[in-house]
Amino acid sequence: MLAHPAVLTGRILPRSTVATVLAVVGFAALTALAAQIAIPLPFTPVPITGQTLVVLLGGAALGSRAGASSQLLYVLVGALGAPIYADGAGGWEAATGATAGYLFGFVAAAYVVGLLAERKQDRTFASSLPAFLLGSVIIYAFGTTWLMRFLEVDFAAALALGFAPFVIGDLVKLLIAASATPLAWRLVGTRS
Repeated sequence: MLAHPAVLTGRILPRSTVATVLAVVGFAALTALAAQIAIPLPFTPVPITGQTLVVLLGGAALGSRAGASSQLLYVLVGALGAPIYADGAGGWEAATGATAGYLFGFVAAAYVVGLLAERKQDRTFASSLPAFLLGSVIIYAFGTTWLMRFLEVDFAAALALGFAPFVIGDLVKLLIAASATPLAWRLVGTRS
C-alpha cells in the first residue's frame, strides 16, 4: 500500500510501502496519545478527548486507505489489550463498550476524509471545512447510534449523552484541522 500521491504524505514521504506503513503506525500512535487527553464527564460514559482532531488530520494526510488503516490499527491494538483507549483503557470489553461506535466511526471518518483529500478537498479552508465536518458527522453517527443501543436509551437521550456535550470542542477541532491542512499544503507546494 502506497500513500496516495494527491495527499500530504504522498507528497512529503518517499512513495514506498515502508514509508506508508510508518505513517499509518504513526497516526495510530498519535490517536492513542490523543486518547490520553481525556476529560471524563460525570453524566456520560463518553469522555472529551483529542482523538477526533487526529482522526480527521490523519485521513487528510494519509488518504482514504492508509487513513482508515491507521484507525483500524488503533482499534485492533486496543481491542487486543493495549491500554491505548481513553484513560488507558484497552481490551475487548473496552473495544465493545459504550464508546465502540466512536472507535468504528474513526475508521469510516478517516476513510471519507481521506477520499475527499485525494480529490483535493483539503487544499483551502473553504473546501477543508465541509470535508472535516462530514468526518465529524460520521463519527457522531456511529457513536450515538451505538450508544443508543448499548445504553438502551432513545435517540434524544443518545444525542444528549454522546453529541451535545462535544459540539463546541469539536467545532474548535474542525477549525484547527481546516486551517492546518491548507497551511501544510502551502508549505509543501500544491503541484500534483
